[in-house]
Amino acid sequence: MRALVYHGPGQKDWEEVPDPTILKPTDAIVKVETTTICGTDLHILKGDVPAVTEGRILGHEGVGTITEIGSAVTDLAVGDRVIISCISACGKCIYCKTGVYSHCQAEEGAPGIGWIFGHLIDGTQAEYVRVPFAETSLYRVPDGVPDELAVLISDILPTGHEIGVQYGAVKPGDVVAVVGAGPVGLAAITTAGLYGPSRVIAIDLDANRVEMARSFGASDGVVASDPDWKEQVLAMTDGLGVDVSIEAVGVPTTWDMALSLVRPAGHVANVGVHGKPVEFPLDKAWIDNLTITTGLVNTDSSPMLIKLLAQGRLDVGGFVSHRYKLAEILDAYDTFGRAAETKALKVVMTA
Repeated sequence: MRALVYHGPGQKDWEEVPDPTILKPTDAIVKVETTTICGTDLHILKGDVPAVTEGRILGHEGVGTITEIGSAVTDLAVGDRVIISCISACGKCIYCKTGVYSHCQAEEGAPGIGWIFGHLIDGTQAEYVRVPFAETSLYRVPDGVPDELAVLISDILPTGHEIGVQYGAVKPGDVVAVVGAGPVGLAAITTAGLYGPSRVIAIDLDANRVEMARSFGASDGVVASDPDWKEQVLAMTDGLGVDVSIEAVGVPTTWDMALSLVRPAGHVANVGVHGKPVEFPLDKAWIDNLTITTGLVNTDSSPMLIKLLAQGRLDVGGFVSHRYKLAEILDAYDTFGRAAETKALKVVMTA
């Protein structure tokens, strides 16, 4: 088969590799029919995730059809159309039993982390992928849900929802700021609406993304290149600052922005994948009664989000901005990597 292979920072190629095989009785093999590119993949290519070694097949999102199952898999069958979760969960360890699948302790890749696709084992940007713990890491696609919407359940929708909105403890009447209106930021904006905030403010350097955020549920938008961007946000909060500030980029500047906007007793929910340390001025912030949260998505909310998607309660069709064939994945990466220029949100590749 062919797959996108990582060869060190800045280097990747679409090349011939061996087909995956069943290694454990709980495995399944899935023919990948739809996949996409995540901002985390760009972080990997920048060298921000050193655990990704040369020769690794990238990608952790996908929808496809099961072609083979291990002897212990009884709840799934060959021919099932499935969503591949970005988090692999054994379902049996102490973390999985408490719903913290992101820190699954199973001996697959490395114990203690649930994100293994395109990280510690070969991923989904390929014609076929081996899925460990298939019964607890795959979700059947409901009838009527197209692949390019189903693939959003792999990562960005649960990530924005869980690590941004739920960890940020968004509640009715809150004012929420989302710093970074890329795909994950937009997912946070969309799912924040499920909790009844009074305002959701999208902040981004790209005026196009700020405007697009309104169509996904943002009540207000601020272009971060405006000299008075902070004053604009504070003016919407009677000068107090926002209740919940969600960082959805993963660079020191946007962390500083998110922290500067939150009011005393507010929440800062970091969603972005950071490749460099950031500063936290504890000498000033200790008195502010802040709650700071970080996290890797657990995907425990994925079944609920799938139901909402199937019922048309999540209007996320506009997330997909560009479409390519899987064999055109290098062009897709070029488009996604130049998002400010190409206006790319989610770039989807199909078999």
